[in-house]
Amino acid sequence: MKKVIEKTVNLNLVGVDGNAFMVMGIFRRQAKKEGWSSEEIELVMDEAKSGDYVHLLATIENHCEPKDEEE
Repeated sequence: MKKVIEKTVNLNLVGVDGNAFMVMGIFRRQAKKEGWSSEEIELVMDEAKSGDYVHLLATIENHCEPKDEEE
């Protein structure tokens, strides 16, 4: 799975409710919090929604990179 844009958000999806709308909402909020533009967020969302549920999760996960709290 390729990245739509070369950016990631500080987000760990482990333990997040697996509902597709919940996953997209959490990603969208974190991206906004980190200063992503609406266009950047929509590029990821459009790609995520272009396939099945597994594609959605893989696309979102590919744009997440949780940071260690200790770093």
